[in-house]
Amino acid sequence: MRSMTSPQRGDSFTHPAGRQRFFALVPCAGSGARSGAAGPKQYESLAGRALVLWTLEALGRVRELDGTLVVLSAGDTQFAALAAEGDAEAAAACWRANVGGATRAETVYAGLHDLLVRGALPTDWVLVHDAARCLVHPDSIRRLIAECRDDAVGGLLALPVPDTLKRADAIERVGETVPRERMWAAQTPQMFRLGVLRDALRAGFAHPELQITDEASAIEAAGLAPRLVRGDFENLKVTWPEDFALAERLLLSRAPHAPRAPA
Repeated sequence: MRSMTSPQRGDSFTHPAGRQRFFALVPCAGSGARSGAAGPKQYESLAGRALVLWTLEALGRVRELDGTLVVLSAGDTQFAALAAEGDAEAAAACWRANVGGATRAETVYAGLHDLLVRGALPTDWVLVHDAARCLVHPDSIRRLIAECRDDAVGGLLALPVPDTLKRADAIERVGETVPRERMWAAQTPQMFRLGVLRDALRAGFAHPELQITDEASAIEAAGLAPRLVRGDFENLKVTWPEDFALAERLLLSRAPHAPRAPA
């Protein structure tokens, strides 16, 4: 991935004619209320560094990416502080934009607009990846790009659901068993043409009943069928308090020379 600087400095990128381009977009404006953390979970320390730095490091190891944009809330100052630290090369190499919205969809939409303003084209590919999926393998991202770069729609990392699924009733008793055949659990990155995703999200804002919870659901609402690309079970989204301990163990097991958690 090419070295980049902050969008506040007015940098832009040029379009090399005839070459597909791929940009990562990391929505990083959430509060992480479910995580039990004292502040936004993306800045919680995990195996010796902020969670989001692990995420950006993984993206930075994917040479196919032309750049990464991190979309922050309007008042976020923590990311800029991280980028100034010695162990934060991945953060310093990213563009950042303080344009995040109240929802994930609004944050992603604002990020897409930022990329377009900076010279991206509607035909470029964008890979939207959760800041909290810090365990994603670069090989999984490369596989997603390889399998979707010539696809008419795009796609997402996902895993077939192995468990029996139960739908709860209002008092948390089993209301019904949901057949798991052909059921997949969505992950990220989710990869679509920038213009197609922008238009799909915009249409979703006009129809809140559609419940757009990720980029693929916006694309589906537009009448398109994203491709499912098999992901990895370690690519979990750090969401609940107990997820932090699991993610830390996995990070330390795969990166023996990484900064270690305080004793």
